[in-house]
Amino acid sequence: MDIATLFGLIGAFVMIALSITAPAMFIDIPSVLIVVCGSLFVVLARSSMGEFLSAVSVAAKTFKNKLDKPEALIMQLVELATIARKDGMIALEGQDIPNKFMAKGISMLVDGSDGEFIKKSLGKDIASMKMRHSMGANIFSAMGEIAPAMGMIGTLVGLVQMLGNMSDPKSIGPAMAVALLTTLYGALLANVICIPLVQKLKNQSEIEASNCELIIEGIVFIHGGGNPRILTDYLSSFVAPKQRAKLEAAG
Repeated sequence: MDIATLFGLIGAFVMIALSITAPAMFIDIPSVLIVVCGSLFVVLARSSMGEFLSAVSVAAKTFKNKLDKPEALIMQLVELATIARKDGMIALEGQDIPNKFMAKGISMLVDGSDGEFIKKSLGKDIASMKMRHSMGANIFSAMGEIAPAMGMIGTLVGLVQMLGNMSDPKSIGPAMAVALLTTLYGALLANVICIPLVQKLKNQSEIEASNCELIIEGIVFIHGGGNPRILTDYLSSFVAPKQRAKLEAAG
């Protein structure tokens, strides 16, 4: 689990809650219906049902997705290249490969697939993955845009109700609560939840795509019968400069 996402969201709400002296004053069901439910329905209207539902599973990646470190992937590719060079491609069958993308590429090597075909097939997988991530991020990006607007609509609704019932002092308070709390809920939904999730999804998608590119380069290298001794240097561009020295030492 990526503790940063969970800790960040909880921490933000805790900081806001600490500034509230009377929590009951900030709970208003009509405001929740206008902002949260209203935003969800508007987002649904501008997307397909499949895109809308898939956004939930994509967003879950920000909490539970543990991305592989590129240096660990390189070390495993070097190990696999050594096995293939020593005992042949067939010896790669049955190797323990936790990364599913790498496992698919190695399986294609074992099956004797052409190098260009492997590169093209895995490249399509990367494009498909990016599209799924982009669609999920777009749903939350839309929520971030719509929530403040729904908050403004709620504010106008509350003001209309308040001005229309000025003769009844008891109705002024609830109407003003709707007017103000919908703006607050819209700002919270957009800036505390949706916008951070969109940025996290985009970052993770880029990192995962980079890891997949690294794997493709390594698998094509193995297919070409390259010397495992130089594979680390060949793939070092995918690793942060600070980690290259450690990778070389481990190699």
